[in-house]
Amino acid sequence: MATLEDIGVSAFINIGFTFLFLLGFAFIRIQPWADRVYNTKWYIKGMRKSNNRGGVFQRFVNLDARSYVTFLNWMPEALRMSQADIIDHAGLDSAVYLRIYILGMKIFVPVTVAALLFLIPVNVSGGTLLSLKKEVVFTDIDKLSISNVSAGSQRFWIHLLMEYLFTFWACFILYKEYSNVAFMRLHFLATQQRRAEQFTVVVSNVPHVSGHSISESVDQFFQRNHPEHYLGHQAVYNANKFARLIRRKERLQNWLDYNQIKFEKHPDKRPTRMTGFLGLCGERVDAIDFYAEQIRDLDKRITAERQRVLKDSKAIMPVAFVTFDSRWAAAVCAQTQQSKDPTKWLTDWAPEPRDVYWRNLAIPFVSLSIRRLLMSISLFALVFFYMIPIAFVQSLANLEGLEKEASFLKPVIEIKVIKSFLQGFLPGLALKIFLYILPTVLMIMSKVEGHLSLSALERRTASKYYYFMLVNVFLGSIVTGTAFEQLYSFLHQSPTQIPRTIGVSIPMKATFFITFIMVDGWAGIASEILRLKPLIIFLLKNTFIVKTERDREKAMDPGSISIPETLPTLQLYFLLGLVYAVITPILLPFVLVFFAFAYFVYRHQIINVYNQEYESAGAFWPHVHGRIIGSLLISQLLLLGLLSTKKAADSTPLLIVLPVLTIWFHKYCKSRFEPAFRKYPLEEAMEKDNMEKDSESNLNLKAFLADAYLHPIFHSFDNDVVEAVDIRVDKTQSYAASPVRSEITRSEASSPSPPHYVYHYDIEP
Repeated sequence: MATLEDIGVSAFINIGFTFLFLLGFAFIRIQPWADRVYNTKWYIKGMRKSNNRGGVFQRFVNLDARSYVTFLNWMPEALRMSQADIIDHAGLDSAVYLRIYILGMKIFVPVTVAALLFLIPVNVSGGTLLSLKKEVVFTDIDKLSISNVSAGSQRFWIHLLMEYLFTFWACFILYKEYSNVAFMRLHFLATQQRRAEQFTVVVSNVPHVSGHSISESVDQFFQRNHPEHYLGHQAVYNANKFARLIRRKERLQNWLDYNQIKFEKHPDKRPTRMTGFLGLCGERVDAIDFYAEQIRDLDKRITAERQRVLKDSKAIMPVAFVTFDSRWAAAVCAQTQQSKDPTKWLTDWAPEPRDVYWRNLAIPFVSLSIRRLLMSISLFALVFFYMIPIAFVQSLANLEGLEKEASFLKPVIEIKVIKSFLQGFLPGLALKIFLYILPTVLMIMSKVEGHLSLSALERRTASKYYYFMLVNVFLGSIVTGTAFEQLYSFLHQSPTQIPRTIGVSIPMKATFFITFIMVDGWAGIASEILRLKPLIIFLLKNTFIVKTERDREKAMDPGSISIPETLPTLQLYFLLGLVYAVITPILLPFVLVFFAFAYFVYRHQIINVYNQEYESAGAFWPHVHGRIIGSLLISQLLLLGLLSTKKAADSTPLLIVLPVLTIWFHKYCKSRFEPAFRKYPLEEAMEKDNMEKDSESNLNLKAFLADAYLHPIFHSFDNDVVEAVDIRVDKTQSYAASPVRSEITRSEASSPSPPHYVYHYDIEP
């Protein structure tokens, strides 16, 4: 168990790493060779360009002495941009994400002050741990916890009162923030410019009708059920092979561009390459002619494959994007049941084009149920598999319990430096390492479940990760840690005394979580701003892979907020703070430092680095709210169980009311605010439609919606307009293209949004 000295060693190491990372970032970010890594957002927005002036040395090393004097000016700059400017610059998702850290500070600043002023003096003066010195392993830190209050003491009334106050304060702040974020979302949607997803519904599980194609079935169904507002639909095609050919062409084009640039720099010598495996053997030929010929041959195969996909009826998937002539009509369709069979004609709002996960569009309804059942079973197995490394981590954090039963380890463990390192720093680092690959595994599981959008995939992955951390990191650490800490007590006392020992020991796990917060929440957040991994990858790509300016653009990895990883971690800190606020208040300052420091760092990253893949308008906030409510309930139930072991018969029954009030509050907030995140008000939709008709009476909505959901790999075919006409099905149009329709298509080609009429399905590029 970590002592004050061990915590001091851990704090020294982690604060040292934190300052090292921050100083490293402040120095490296002003170097020209790293500018694309630390200002990626501005490059993507076209507001920053590479500095190619000056000599070769100046392109790599910053020779401006003044910049080294003011190299810490990034700190105040991160706070200057207002929330409204952040929404314009990075989107509402980024602004709402930052509000989670503000929420944490609003909750825990008053809670920390109250707990330190009132609860710690009560706990310190208890003195009960000294009487249990022979039975229970404890440190000076544990004297600050509720474990130090004697059983049956009247002091527990103070803990009960503080739990009520902390809960009411947290609920008050949660209500204010939920109201604020709901308003921000509605305002964002109301002031948003016209977007394709406002008029589009994705229809899945389209039933097969004998003698009719999927397109005919969709067209007839919506003409019959939405005759006045149905605008048209666009089929989804399986084009897996086509996607592979497109990616191969991109690679060949990069090599061709590279060799052409090379020849322009040295016109006296044409570049060459060998025709064999990986260019390492075979006949040596002209590289430019070789790649040009390869691309010509591949273009023929791409054209043939595209024709095959478009003409093959089996390539059509039972899903389509259906467009309407108004937001009101799309809202009615997306938010109502279309068929008496609830498993067919499933409609939902189409994700925004960037948000579509094309690979899952055509998964049948029955298959979805089976997939999700299998993934639930797999998640259950994964949680228990990870209990093994969690138990190993706890064995490092609780060496005293092992020493009593494994005395042969004592000579090594008792070395002062080794013991402080093992107990104060290594457990938190080991847990961080074990959790490193987990989000990737959980994202794969979410993809198998068949969600249609990247935002849904990330939210589902975040849910899995949170439940994993709740069971393994929190509950698992407490259970296994308690077993290792009090191993002697478990083995030598009567079974009736085990609950009492656990009740005393649970608060003592705060020492482990303090070390984890310092590793993950202090040094880990500082390493995020340094971006060492993206920096190394960019330099390697720039040295060995980048051949053209287009390659250099692709080599930039701006990253994103990464909801699947950061959101569960945030929710874990809320859980730790709320659970230990009354039990072991000394943990609260560490949590508070995390929220303040992380807010500062992520604000800088959102402004300068991250480039979000999609915009969900803060759709993840209900999950944040719900899990903080869950943390409140867990804290109340744990305190209830703890007081029951402390023989606080007078005060314990009054705590039963608190979970009931908390659940009522959650249900009220859910009914009051959650509809803003789940549905689009018809009143709002109609008002926006009427305003648009008044201001743009001649709007060509078909042209605007034409290529909105075109798969990214098909954007290279922007000129193939007439060929695509055969697939677009508009209301009152026949299924075969007519000369009149072709003329209309050509005229629309000059509109701001080129008309592509086919939606293709493909594996993820």
